[in-house]
Amino acid sequence: MKAKHQRLILALVALAALIGAGLLAASALKDEAAYFYAPADVRAKGVEPGKAIRLGGMVVKHSLKRAADGITIRFDVTDGKATVPATFSGITPDLFREGSGVVAEGAFDGKGTFVATNLLAKHDERYMPRELEGIQYDEKSHQLKAAP
Repeated sequence: MKAKHQRLILALVALAALIGAGLLAASALKDEAAYFYAPADVRAKGVEPGKAIRLGGMVVKHSLKRAADGITIRFDVTDGKATVPATFSGITPDLFREGSGVVAEGAFDGKGTFVATNLLAKHDERYMPRELEGIQYDEKSHQLKAAP
């Protein structure tokens, strides 16, 4: 067999091995590649208690309740199709509020409540830090100025 044919066969075998490895990795990850679970996914598929996941959705309005200890909160997370009760003990992010997006890291307890260990508050594209509210950027002069 000529050297040219040997190189071609070797290249084809290497390509097949790469494709096979990629398919094997993709099948192993399946649903685990998701950034977070939505409440509807949790209700449909079920998540075993104690398994660390991320739960994402919107904080239901009028569901945020503070406990007497001052650091524990209870709230509901929804994606419009299902709602999941959640708790968190600690200092909440400044952007965490009812009606806003949240990604909570934690696990479900045996009663179906999500116990969050970390909260990641999401904001929209109109986000403005509190320190800069009422200030605009003038592109011509490249300076900050008070909004009219």
